Amino acid sequence: MEQSNLVASLTEEVTEWRHHLHEIPELCYEERETAAFVAERLREFGFDEVHEGIGKTGVVGVLHGNNGSGGRRIGLRADMDALPIEEANNPPYRSKNPGVMHACGHDGHTALLLGAAKGLSETRSFDGSVHFFFQPAEEGGAGAKAMIDDGLFDKFDVDEVYGLHNVPGVPVGHFHIRPGPLMAAADQFTITVRTAGGHAAAPHETVDSVIVGAQIILALQALVSRETNATNSAVLTITQLKGSDANNVIPSEVVMTGTLRTLDANDRTRIEKRISEVSKGIASAMGASAEIDYEYGYPATVNHLDQTQFAAKIAADLVGADKVEDNCPPVMPSEDFAYMLEEKPGAYIFLGNGDTAACHMPDYDFADEAIPYGVGFWIKLIEKALPA
Repeated sequence: MEQSNLVASLTEEVTEWRHHLHEIPELCYEERETAAFVAERLREFGFDEVHEGIGKTGVVGVLHGNNGSGGRRIGLRADMDALPIEEANNPPYRSKNPGVMHACGHDGHTALLLGAAKGLSETRSFDGSVHFFFQPAEEGGAGAKAMIDDGLFDKFDVDEVYGLHNVPGVPVGHFHIRPGPLMAAADQFTITVRTAGGHAAAPHETVDSVIVGAQIILALQALVSRETNATNSAVLTITQLKGSDANNVIPSEVVMTGTLRTLDANDRTRIEKRISEVSKGIASAMGASAEIDYEYGYPATVNHLDQTQFAAKIAADLVGADKVEDNCPPVMPSEDFAYMLEEKPGAYIFLGNGDTAACHMPDYDFADEAIPYGVGFWIKLIEKALPA
């Protein structure tokens, strides 16, 4: 069957799967109903192997080509988890789980990969094996790392691995990708400033912890604007400052929290060190003390050159070169597919979601119009990477 006809024959069913998954959103490591649905479909498709419980709630399906299990192996990944957000939309397939919704399109990602799984199982027009990774807990739970730690690449070794994510604001039928850093490392930190505290009417009798905190906040901004190469992207944002609950008290403790986003590993370690030096130095100079608790999050998502070029060509073959941006600007959100790219050569590509609300917003929804492009991309990638 021609690929375009195959994708067209799958689109209605994939849309139904997407709507069903949207109705049953589940949070990090709670994706039991979603995982069961995925595993059931893979068995229906006649997959050679279906494994559940990888990285707690992950599912891995193995499909061999016409010539059996020999040859190269490609990994394709989709994330399954949802977010703790109350859905503002009211489609017929609205979330049935109060306070939980698919606000980032993981229902779409899972359905797209299931569609490709069904299409490839029907034709098996490739040589080698495809490992389908349905991953839990992308939204802050490091599900990719959990699967790797659970022996993902020991049990299901691959030569290359690919991932896909929808992007609101990019037209449906368009793809964006770039070699090198595509998404940022995301760390978080807490700075606690301590002084004796005192009465707000007598600041001269103590050290004002709020003023110390304010000076630290201002100084930290220079770590990006004045200490980081202007050609390197980095973001340092203080998101909270908490002191006293009373308007007549200088608190003995002020707590600030923030996030650091970097694309370059050297910037990441350097700025972490400087956050501590600057905070402690200013606090000491003003007669206070500062304690820093720094927590590393996901590393930067770094695409490998050869696989990026290959994925861009697949997309161009599918939709035309004029609809593929193969050197898009990097973005500063993070993505735990980065852990897989640290282990294996591969690439992460963005699929246009059209004029929809941004991800993580209560009025977001995955664009069903993007389904043929996502399914078609996966099928074409496998047939070209593992030619029969």
